[in-house]
Amino acid sequence: MNLPTSRWPVYLALVGGVIVVASVWYTNRLANQLSVIEENYVRFYEASMRDINNFDGSDVAEDVSTQQAIIENNTTIPAIWALQSGGYVEAINWGGRESDTTYILEQLDNLKANGKPPVEMPYGGLMYFGTSTLIQKLRLFPYIQLALIGTFVVIGVFGINQARRAEQNRVWVGMAKETAHQLGTPISAIMGWVEHLNLMYSDDSDLMEVSGELQKDVLRLEMVANRFSKIGATPELTPVNIYAELDYCRAYMEKRAPRRVTFDFPSAADGNLPVAINSLLFDWVIENLLRNALDAMDGQGSISSRVREKDGKVIIDITDTGKGISARNVRRVFNPGFTTKKRGWGLGLSLVKRIIEEYHQGRISVLSSEPGRGTTFRIVLPRAPQPTS
Repeated sequence: MNLPTSRWPVYLALVGGVIVVASVWYTNRLANQLSVIEENYVRFYEASMRDINNFDGSDVAEDVSTQQAIIENNTTIPAIWALQSGGYVEAINWGGRESDTTYILEQLDNLKANGKPPVEMPYGGLMYFGTSTLIQKLRLFPYIQLALIGTFVVIGVFGINQARRAEQNRVWVGMAKETAHQLGTPISAIMGWVEHLNLMYSDDSDLMEVSGELQKDVLRLEMVANRFSKIGATPELTPVNIYAELDYCRAYMEKRAPRRVTFDFPSAADGNLPVAINSLLFDWVIENLLRNALDAMDGQGSISSRVREKDGKVIIDITDTGKGISARNVRRVFNPGFTTKKRGWGLGLSLVKRIIEEYHQGRISVLSSEPGRGTTFRIVLPRAPQPTS
């Protein structure tokens, strides 16, 4: 049975989660078992210390060699031999800080506060025992393992996403360049036929008018092919007046829009605000946004644009009075393949995002949208230095 491609990451995550839980449970169980063994050793150590303290040598049959061996081999249980009058005589197994009086006295206060009964020493004073360093490490081990596994999972997911994104990029580039290549042959052929018409029927005014329109469409197709050919390459960015560029895009789309759709865009006379762009690709972005706006308005409404500068950035807002986008779809509109139209592949806004963010080092987002009221897209681009005359 083949799993749907959209679900296999979920199943993989579930399997990974089960493995993680099982691994943490098993290691935690082992850590607890080792902790019990170490705690038993602590009790043996304390009992051995009491036996040594209680031994007065009167009973020659009593052998305390085992207790002495346990005490001498202690390397993990911290202990402090404290005086009744305050202070201490000796401290062992405190991580090399046995000579740090302030630190040892702080630990002694903690041991007294914990209420663990000390062992009376034969020469006076009391022996306080701390928690074995091994027990402390064993108790922390499952959490450390969980953190390491979690880090590994995060890095793995990030790596998979990066690999998928790289693969998507390769598909984008390959598809775009193949599209440009496929368009090249018919464009060249149509240009040849237009030239043939111009040579053979130059005295036919009606035919020459048709030829002129064909030539305009061929030039338009050339521009489209050129746009696709630039996908995947590093485009050359040139400072242009953003007011003039938006006005150019507005003029082109206004001629192709229904008559009951009005445009309110800034004009070149509104100022000179330079932005470094690749005009072919940037115009493609604006045209995509305007086409989507026209599709959402059913032949009537308005499309407006506002431009302002803030903190070295140029902010471009494009607003329509169309159908709007539902809240659950706002975050998905830039995903490849997402579309609410009956026709289309859902690649337009994905290309828009790629062009703005990867090629122009800018940002694009849905600033606001309300079903039945319209949508505002926001483009933020770095401001280019003012050209010197």
